[in-house]
Amino acid sequence: MWAYNSVFYQIYPIGFCGAPYANDGVYAPRIKKLMEWSPYLKDLGVDSIILNPIFESDNHGYDTRDFRSIDCRLGSNEDFAEVCKDLHEHGVKIVLDGVFNHVGRGFWAFQDVQEKKWDSPYRDWFHISFEGNSCYDDGFWYEGWEGHFELVKLNLRNPAVVEYLLDCIRFWVEEFDIDGLRLDVAYSLDRDFVKTLRWFTGSLKPDFVLIGEVLFGDYNLIVNDEMLHSCTNYECYKGIFSSFNSMNMFEIAHSLHRQYGPDPWCIYRGRHLVNFVDNHDVTRLASILTNKEHIRPAYGLLLGMPGIPCIYYGSEWGAEGQKAPDNDYALRPCFKAPEPNDLTKYIRKLIAIRQNSHGLCNGSYRNIVLTNHQLIFERASEKERVLVAINASGDAYTACHGDLNGLVTELLSEETVQLNGQLAMAPYSVQYLKF
Repeated sequence: MWAYNSVFYQIYPIGFCGAPYANDGVYAPRIKKLMEWSPYLKDLGVDSIILNPIFESDNHGYDTRDFRSIDCRLGSNEDFAEVCKDLHEHGVKIVLDGVFNHVGRGFWAFQDVQEKKWDSPYRDWFHISFEGNSCYDDGFWYEGWEGHFELVKLNLRNPAVVEYLLDCIRFWVEEFDIDGLRLDVAYSLDRDFVKTLRWFTGSLKPDFVLIGEVLFGDYNLIVNDEMLHSCTNYECYKGIFSSFNSMNMFEIAHSLHRQYGPDPWCIYRGRHLVNFVDNHDVTRLASILTNKEHIRPAYGLLLGMPGIPCIYYGSEWGAEGQKAPDNDYALRPCFKAPEPNDLTKYIRKLIAIRQNSHGLCNGSYRNIVLTNHQLIFERASEKERVLVAINASGDAYTACHGDLNGLVTELLSEETVQLNGQLAMAPYSVQYLKF
């Protein structure tokens, strides 16, 4: 699967393109802004992009009105087809946000139910009771996603709903040549529906990737040969920033060992989970870290650990953003143009190293040196052995271990070093040591 060796870049288009939050019904080809960024993405080295909702919606994109039309605030289907062609020409694969658990109140089938009540042929597309009423005084009760009644839950046990959604996916592949889907709230989706998605999308494109948004629980329940290829690794997301803020590298080392370590009870060996330090739903890394010197080590960890790295737009130059109620654009802003700086150059180097390293993309995981402030772990495949060394401390440190022996190339500096049981670690440093 191509995604296992990729570095993803995530964009929330409605914010990124500067569209109004509420759908004003006015067409504007804002989505073409992505073509202005495609050379930058190619230069950065990312080879896959996750686009959060782009289809016609009431407000933020997750309240869909029409799965077959690009949101007029972003442009037209023809505009987006042009964007997809351009991204592919720049070597960037395209993963769209598949929002299949719920729709908006403006969704055409739900509006038909509002108008015709019992007489609507779409009444069984949703979880509806005509013996109650909604908070919007619809004259019937319906299930909203987790109590959010602007998000109307779809009945994924209804074959007509499933057929409609699959037909939309076929349309996206035929019209836009997309390469995969990020499944919104995958943990809420009917598991038989997910299995059907895996079979159907694989029949359209054998290498079509399915990535689920999963917040908790056993990822193996949904990431397996019958369902998803990958899911979001929220356990390690929390472990990364928390380890630096508490100066306790044991936390992230414990999670990585629990997930990928050599012991028989380690649970995700062979899986490629999506790793991130921030996204459109959480406070940005530059704002959540208490010490800004930890930004580089955090990215060094992200690009060196098992899984699929994903970078949220703007964070590669240190953009800040605090999660706040009723202020989506705090996390999902519009940048007129890329703002690359020294941090961006550093991350570009990390990306290039990873994409040229079989060990970092596919290797096993083993802790070598672990203290409160330092972590050295091994990524080893049949082709390559790499040690990733992180020093979170503001002080220099010398690590001592029997595995720190031999002639190595430090991939960031491209210098050759002879190790004799010790490794000098500069303050706030990252080293990738290839044997």
